[in-house]
Amino acid sequence: MQVSVETTQGLERRLTISVPAETVDVEVKNRLRHIGKTQRINGFRPGKVPPSVIQKRYGQSVRQEVAGELMQRNFVDAIVAEKLNPAGRPSFVAKSNEDGKALEFEATFEIYPEVVLKDLDKIAVERPAVEVTDADLDEMFETLQNQHKTWKENKRKTKKGDKLTIDFNGRVDGEEFEGGKAEGFELELGSGRMIPGFETEITGMKAGDEKTITITFPEDYHAEKLKGKDAEFDIVVHKTEGPVLPEVDDEFAKLFGVEEGGVAALREEVGKNMARELNQAVKAKVKEQVIEGLLEVNELDIPAALVAQEVDVLRKQAMQRFAGQMDPNNLPELPAEMFEEQAKRRVKTGLLLGEVIKVNELKVDEAKVTDLIASAASAYEDPAEVIEYYKTNKELAQQMQNVALEEQAVELLLESAKVKDKKASFKDIMNPEGK
Repeated sequence: MQVSVETTQGLERRLTISVPAETVDVEVKNRLRHIGKTQRINGFRPGKVPPSVIQKRYGQSVRQEVAGELMQRNFVDAIVAEKLNPAGRPSFVAKSNEDGKALEFEATFEIYPEVVLKDLDKIAVERPAVEVTDADLDEMFETLQNQHKTWKENKRKTKKGDKLTIDFNGRVDGEEFEGGKAEGFELELGSGRMIPGFETEITGMKAGDEKTITITFPEDYHAEKLKGKDAEFDIVVHKTEGPVLPEVDDEFAKLFGVEEGGVAALREEVGKNMARELNQAVKAKVKEQVIEGLLEVNELDIPAALVAQEVDVLRKQAMQRFAGQMDPNNLPELPAEMFEEQAKRRVKTGLLLGEVIKVNELKVDEAKVTDLIASAASAYEDPAEVIEYYKTNKELAQQMQNVALEEQAVELLLESAKVKDKKASFKDIMNPEGK
């Protein structure tokens, strides 16, 4: 076997490989001889078919088959000999494949880039300094109360938080439009279900009131014919109701599965859950900054083949999410462009973190894996059952080991990064956009 290596562009390489004619011809003859012994052809007894007949009928296809196998086999031998690390599958082109001549072919593929980590001390991280306060816990209890509120009919003017039962009929340029009419429609003021301005205009109305309001559809509204258009809505209020929050007592605690210890036990349990979620959110924010900093200080060529593979993964994940909401038969083929930037980032991140793991000879910390599984399990009703499931599911266990190893790499990068603690609140971390 003769091999030559050519750099075509970037990470792309082209191998030109020549396999001796004798190697190919011997393999072809052996296979044709086997076919001659086993193949049934009309007019000839089994095993007595003349070689010339076998050659004429099967020679070309057998040679193509042999060439394909030899290209695969010799490609592997060549990349080992040349110390090349392919990223993705190669494409083969046979340049010469004739009887009595050497098999010459080209294999084109991309290689993994050489990763050299640098400027890790220039990574800057603002680590949130935050804890769950009594005020945060009180606010969470208000949220829990709202989740279990009931409604009581009233006759007063409505305010944010009240619920109205209304009829409405909308018009644009004097014409009714699709979706602009409803009867007996229940709307909670402040829910943001309607287009901007709608809820504001009907706040203060009470049962029996009628009113015509004018609002403007947003420029980015999903219906093309309504974008930026002024609309009139005739409103009729049939009923108004105010929220009634449950008392925070032992019965309230039982709503959340706390049978003993009452409100104090519930506060303790909720506080633990909030602290766990806060800790995970802080870790995620720190990790995000570390990875962002790693990407900024390390330029890296990435193989298009790996990006294409990652695009396929992201596209399949998106299709799975949509499948739960739409008929799978009506799902469109999502374009690769939707996922390309995210795929590039994930590939680059994986290569860089992989180098951190390799250079520092990091091994999976089983204690960290155990902690990660325990943390994930604590959010479920029966943590022990979830932990046992992880132990018996090899795929899930492997995923958690990968997460642990990635976290170990991030922690190592933090040691050389410029880390500054910044005071923050629970809201800042858990609800950064104020939603």
